[in-house]
Parts: sequence; structure tokens; C-alpha cells
Amino acid sequence: MTEFEDLRLAVYRSFARTGRAPSAEDLAATTEADIGTVRAGLAELARTRHVALDEAGRIVMAHPFSAVPLGFAVMGRRTLWWGGCAWDSFALPQLLREEGEVLVSTRCPACSRPHAWNVGADGPPDGDQVAHFLVPVTRMWDDVVRTCGHQRLFCSTECVDAWCHQTGSTRGYVMDLPTLWRLAAHWYDGRLDRGYRRREPEAAKEYLRGVGLSGLFWGL
Repeated sequence: MTEFEDLRLAVYRSFARTGRAPSAEDLAATTEADIGTVRAGLAELARTRHVALDEAGRIVMAHPFSAVPLGFAVMGRRTLWWGGCAWDSFALPQLLREEGEVLVSTRCPACSRPHAWNVGADGPPDGDQVAHFLVPVTRMWDDVVRTCGHQRLFCSTECVDAWCHQTGSTRGYVMDLPTLWRLAAHWYDGRLDRGYRRREPEAAKEYLRGVGLSGLFWGL
């Protein structure tokens, strides 16, 4: 358990409740800590990959929550969240079970065609679209905002190839919607609970294999 568990919980629960990132002042009031302690705690949470901060120390991401738009919107019963990426957008209804199904919407990065799915915890949504992940797992935290911004949903593999040609990118990993749903289903289990622990590398690999992923892209 992190030394700053109260702070971590305050960040995640604020995102879950409001759809936005709490400020340092918000967190100081919630945790009854001074601003200096909060800022030091956020820096430690960023170091241990529980949150991502911008250069000013503001929260940008606390996966699967995002404070910035990266291509997805997720609409619950009363709350709108930015979906940080395809993975995180599909994970939100898994983490927020009381929401039931949520509406995940985006545009194909290649042709701008709009897409939307009702995504819940009972099974993957229907659709022939595919998810494309550009950055391999060993490099995902080099620039996590860029990584998440390039985990997108496309109309088809043809649109993936067109986007790669348009942007000069090397094709990464492509998966169908059921695989994406399985990847998201339990990856973030426990993040809203006290005592959450990140998976150790071998446990993470076992999880990835279990949802049907393989190859060097995933470190497998």
C-alpha cells in the first residue's frame, strides 16, 4: 500500500464522482493535509505510476480516468468522463459497475467516421471496428499521454493502414472489440478500493496472455 493511500483514493474517487481531476486545493481539503504534503504526495504517486502529472504538477491521468480529451467521451447516467484511450474507455464501466452500460463515442482517426457503443460489464459490444495500439508495452510510460492518445479505434484494418501511411507511423498491434473488452475487463480491478496494489510484471504478463494477447509488442 502506498504511503499516500488517502491521497490516491481521493484522486480516484473524485474522478469517478465528477469526471474531472481534483486540484491540489481540492485534495488538501478532502484529506485535511497541507498543500505541500499534497504536492509531494502527487509527485510520489506519479513516480509509482498511479497518476500522470503535467509540468505544473496538475493531474492529467489516473488510469482509467483522464483530465484531458484524447479522442473518446464516456457518458454514464449523470457523469461525462474523457476516455483516455480505447483501453481506458472500455474499462470505465468495468470499474464503475453501478453505472451499468455507458456510451463510448469516438471518431476513426483515419476517416473521421463517428462510432459509438453501449459498453458494459456483461460482454463486449457488437461491431467490426478494431483497436490499434501504436506504442509497445515496454515504452508505454515513456510518454503516457502520447501512448494513450495513440490507442484508438478504427473502422477497419484498412483505416489503420491508411492512418499509418498518413502519419508515417509503423503499424503497432491491432485487436478486435471482444479482445479489447477482455483486456479492459479486469485490468483496473480494485483501483477505487483501499489497499490497491499494482500488478507485478509476471502477473501482468499472465493477465495479458489470459485475454488473448501475444507477441513482443506485449512483452510476451
